Amino acid sequence: MRAELSEIEVDADDFRLTGAGTRLTASLEEALALCLGDERRGLGGLLHLRCHHPGGRPPELTDNTLSAVLVALGRFKRAVLGAAPRREGVTAHLVVQTRAPEGSACSASLADLVRADLADEGIDCSLHVLRRNATVCVRFDPAAGRLWVAGADEARSPSAQRQRL
Repeated sequence: MRAELSEIEVDADDFRLTGAGTRLTASLEEALALCLGDERRGLGGLLHLRCHHPGGRPPELTDNTLSAVLVALGRFKRAVLGAAPRREGVTAHLVVQTRAPEGSACSASLADLVRADLADEGIDCSLHVLRRNATVCVRFDPAAGRLWVAGADEARSPSAQRQRL
């Protein structure tokens, strides 16, 4: 019988790291979650970034905004991957929840920025864009490299069918 994993909730504009036995979760509302796992180091992390300010205003995509995202992304990658140049055994998933129609400038630009940064380091990153009016719950088990995505109501129900990505 498999033991139940403990969970750590990752707040918006923050990241957390963990090893085996702990799952990372985030509730996305006009936000993205980057789940990054390093099988070689036996740990992984989840970076949760908002695509909109509280109140629903999209942030202005200025050089300062993009620089702040790159700084947060750099700190996150160093924490998960360390300084080693080898990227074998690294898994990366990017989940974006947005209410905006296809081609939304903010979420598309931030997702493209994150994926391009990872590609520059030779890390392939899957992209999952969910256009919903409801909160999306992301759960990431870094030790197993598994990612689950569900609506907020589905995530609370143990019998709910969750989408494994």
